[in-house]
Amino acid sequence: MVCKKLPSPLDMASERVEKLMSVGARRFDSLPEQTKDLKTAFLQCSSGESAPVIIFVAKMFVVETKALPQFRHRHLNQEEIAQRRELARQRHAEKMIASKMGPERDKDIGPSDSVPAECQPTGLSAAKMESLTQKEPEEDGEQKEVFIAFARVYSGTVKKGQRLFVLGPKYDPSQALRLLPAGCTASDDGLKVPHLSCCSMENLYLLMGRELEELEEVPAGNILGIRGLEESVLKSATLSDSPVCPPFTPLNFEATPIVRVAIEPKHPSEMPKLVRGMRLLNQADPCAEVLIQETGEHVLVTAGEVHLQRCLDDLRDRFAKIEISVSKPIIPFRETVIRPPKVDMVNEDLGRQQKVAVIHQVKEEASQARLSDTLHLVLDGLVTLTTPNRQALVSVRAGPLPPEVTGLLESSSELIRTLELMNMSLREGRPMDVNPGTLEDIVKLKDQLKNLFQGWKWRNAVERIWAFGPRRYGPNILLNNIKEYNRPSVWQCLDPAGAEAAVLRDLDNSIISGFQLATLSGPMCEEPLMGVCFSIERWDMLSSANPVAPPEQRDLMEEFSNTHEVSQSTSEEMTSGSNKAEQRFDSASADCYGPVSGQLIAATKEACRHAFQAQPQRLMAAMYTCDIMATAEVLGRVYGVLGKREGRVLHEEMKEGTDMFLIKAVLPIAESFGFADEIRKRTSGLASPQLVFSHWEVISSDPYWVPTTEEEYLHFGEKADSENQALKYMNAVRRRKGLYVEEKIVEHAEKQRTLGKNK
Repeated sequence: MVCKKLPSPLDMASERVEKLMSVGARRFDSLPEQTKDLKTAFLQCSSGESAPVIIFVAKMFVVETKALPQFRHRHLNQEEIAQRRELARQRHAEKMIASKMGPERDKDIGPSDSVPAECQPTGLSAAKMESLTQKEPEEDGEQKEVFIAFARVYSGTVKKGQRLFVLGPKYDPSQALRLLPAGCTASDDGLKVPHLSCCSMENLYLLMGRELEELEEVPAGNILGIRGLEESVLKSATLSDSPVCPPFTPLNFEATPIVRVAIEPKHPSEMPKLVRGMRLLNQADPCAEVLIQETGEHVLVTAGEVHLQRCLDDLRDRFAKIEISVSKPIIPFRETVIRPPKVDMVNEDLGRQQKVAVIHQVKEEASQARLSDTLHLVLDGLVTLTTPNRQALVSVRAGPLPPEVTGLLESSSELIRTLELMNMSLREGRPMDVNPGTLEDIVKLKDQLKNLFQGWKWRNAVERIWAFGPRRYGPNILLNNIKEYNRPSVWQCLDPAGAEAAVLRDLDNSIISGFQLATLSGPMCEEPLMGVCFSIERWDMLSSANPVAPPEQRDLMEEFSNTHEVSQSTSEEMTSGSNKAEQRFDSASADCYGPVSGQLIAATKEACRHAFQAQPQRLMAAMYTCDIMATAEVLGRVYGVLGKREGRVLHEEMKEGTDMFLIKAVLPIAESFGFADEIRKRTSGLASPQLVFSHWEVISSDPYWVPTTEEEYLHFGEKADSENQALKYMNAVRRRKGLYVEEKIVEHAEKQRTLGKNK
């Protein structure tokens, strides 16, 4: 991005300053009075001696050491040129004297003899020569590249060598006022405050494109480069000479990291170099992320193919400087459900055939998993599951969320996370100061959900939301449809008085935990769910300590224990002694399944997964927005490349005054690798695409589709072996994760018969 004009800090509005100083759910009114006084320093942007120094570091970038001003080649003035000429004349005279000496004189001179004093350079000349010698960075002693912080001064004047506080994103100024003495500065030792450290401004630079000019001080309003912060700042930070300054709100980048690869060194002994190199890459690139998986893999997440290749080249050549092995790009997918289709693959009326086939498929999978004795499934998609010890029963129904609701939940993830933190503090009885603007945003989110949930099916659905998932802020919803259970809603922070009247049942958190696990990894290929609503229709507990239960609850429990009753009836002929021993075994094995809470978590998870499978399942692919500029001659070739890679053209328009066409299309990220090179090759460089992550889109094809109607058999054949894009993606993900993949290697194979005799 290129900016032609940088706005002045004096033009910053008061509301923007308050928002900048209020990180997350923190409210500006709740900040200490000393912190509020810094708002005036922001608005004045003064460079006076009494003004506090406030600097925001936007990013860290890497430059070569030889590009720094102290190591850069500089032009000599006339005096220095004359001194070098005199030194060169003296060295030439010494060579002439040494050449005139004969071999006899060389023999007469012993080891203890020395060259005459007049033939040696004077001490002053040697000092001049040493001072005029160009300084070069040492290859072995110093690193070839250094980190420079890209920052802007909002208040005060920063000076070279000055020590400042580094404020982390979770830093709280009120803790500093309690823990630090009055008048404390960054030069003091023994500062022990969470998320607070100190740093020194080693060098200040004026950024002139690729050139750096060293400065002694920088006043407010200017952009500068700072050296010496690589040990204190990871990507961005806030610097100040006052510990009461709050941290700034971090930057949001348009490019979203979505393509990931696993990296390992070719030689295992070089693993420390790889770890150090990936740490430096994470610090140098603001759009790259470095993760360590639970399996121990080092994963690099980038924005796209070109960005990935650049990061890998930097890791090999600049940061790690080792040979690395890179896995194939890992493309994320999402799993969802849709409404039952009304037509089949040949646009014929479907009826209930496919739905019945799906129900039978789920029943077969349940029987294979040995859950048939605890699982009950009806035709309308309601799944009922009991825990192994028969003490709890859960009924779950799954369904798709409206696409508008899914998009709203995905864009409001940070607000939902703040809402969860507020509810947690309310349940624990801890006060939490929240910005009034944040409360207004939560109320606005609730009203938007009410407007988007239309129809009798979603009546009062917003008030019955139990939780969001996965990770408690994802685009999936758990609804409470239990008639006799009136639990607090997720909006309880907006009405604390009403929330105190409602009481949570025991093991309520186990239902939420099972829902979170189910939405984190779906049944298709263990990818997160998206746009799915799980409704808890029934939740009954039959405690062993209190065997008295309602009649309908006992009847339902008896329905799932018929198998065990049959097995018990076969043992009536046993002796009384063996019956007592069996009773002792049953009482001892009652807890063999573990705590009831853990069993309820597992039961809720499995019930959600089976309810998900009872609906038409689909994969969701991550999509790029593709902007292409091409001439009319190569327009057909561009369309051919897009069609080959499952792309879809949204619109095209001609640029006025030129013969260029602007094409806007969407392209699956899984098909984008090699797309830019192919389109340039096919168009001879006359078309250039630009790819930016846009959204998630449902793949229309069913990965589990098999021909069921007569028309489908006639059109696709009995095997229906045409390529299924969704099935190809799903099998690729399952194969990468080590899951079972159902595929046939050889079909209808026969032994070859040789008619001729063996020779």
